[in-house]
Amino acid sequence: MKSDLKKRRKIVMETIGDDSVLIIPSAQHHKRTRDVDYPYRQDSDFYYLTGFVESDSLMMLIPGRKNGQFILFCKDKDPLKERWDGPIAGPIEAKKDFNADQAYAIDKIDELLPNLIKEKKLIYAPYDNDEKLFLRLKKWVQTSDRSLKTKNSKTKILNSSNILHEIRLIKSESEIRKMKKAAKIAVDAHRKTMSKVTTFKYEYELEAEIKYEFAKSNSTSSYIPIVGSGKNSCVLHYNSNNSVLNDGDLVLIDAGCETEFYASDITRTYPVNGRFTREQKEIYNIVLDAQKAAISQVRRGNKFSDPHDAAVITITQGLTKIGLLKGNISDLIEKKKYTRFFMHRTSHWIGMDVHDVGDYMIDNEWRSLENGMVLTIEPGIYIDDSEDIPEEYRQIGVRIEDMVLVNNGSPEVITYELEKEANEIEEIINNELN
Repeated sequence: MKSDLKKRRKIVMETIGDDSVLIIPSAQHHKRTRDVDYPYRQDSDFYYLTGFVESDSLMMLIPGRKNGQFILFCKDKDPLKERWDGPIAGPIEAKKDFNADQAYAIDKIDELLPNLIKEKKLIYAPYDNDEKLFLRLKKWVQTSDRSLKTKNSKTKILNSSNILHEIRLIKSESEIRKMKKAAKIAVDAHRKTMSKVTTFKYEYELEAEIKYEFAKSNSTSSYIPIVGSGKNSCVLHYNSNNSVLNDGDLVLIDAGCETEFYASDITRTYPVNGRFTREQKEIYNIVLDAQKAAISQVRRGNKFSDPHDAAVITITQGLTKIGLLKGNISDLIEKKKYTRFFMHRTSHWIGMDVHDVGDYMIDNEWRSLENGMVLTIEPGIYIDDSEDIPEEYRQIGVRIEDMVLVNNGSPEVITYELEKEANEIEEIINNELN
């Protein structure tokens, strides 16, 4: 882990150059109710470069110093606060345990930081969504200028996100191992939940089951699980998860976990009673075929848009075959008629964040896929209850999602172990594989 962090810091420092510094603050605490906080989770960029999990911290990279320097500001030791909230590393331990070249108490930052940025032309920081950080950066620059007796600052403050997020987009071998671990935990949790679906009455019981399986492996949900049955399966971001599981309905479960700061993201859709109806299976198999077509396009050198385009063709063909769309396939795609039933993109990056960082387009062109990128493949069909829809197809919602690693010409499905053929799902639910 320490060697990975050092390697990442070296790459960043080489990228920004000797006339620059990088400054990244830790994540802040957020109130849930009154004096109760949400569970704390460190900022991904900050953790990516430090491995440090405490709040009220700030890190700096200074390439121009000998061998490049990593400086960490953090909370000072405080026995009374530690009695209430647990151990604090403090600057001495932080320097030793996290390989910082220097570590200081965070309350000394206004005193020390201006001197550290003296004569630097560029300051990179993630200020785009943090106005307070931008104002603090300007104040530190002004203080630095005064110490140099400079009236007109030559220092520019630039957003660090573009540089750092491009580096994060390509996953290292150690990152891929962690993602596979998160995927394995999620795969097992989905399978166990699937096998018990007929024993539950409410959506929230399925949510509780899958979160219990995550917790058993010392992981947490990487996002609020979606457990939508019946008409709720057609609501893309449904998360009330409080409806009755009705016999004859499908239930769509979109749930992933986070372990060691890396996320998984999986969706499966299956019948509450353990048997697909003919119409449910027709829709399910169209989505499954679309997913397989999309996965086949996850190859180095292909465009990010290629998996989506493959899914669109397959879904349009399938919906035309069963009569939910009518017309020439090319015309339907050109006019985007399929978006009535498939209204979202097929993929997003995944890594430390579920919707991970990294641009999808470069110079207004879809970027090429490279080895080490990891993306989701998640086509879906969502059918409303309008009068022009045959009754037997109404309120069927299906999405199938897996994580796929770009690996030359052979897409590697990280979540491949979780069954998704219709007959396999029926066998699991009816305990024929257990």
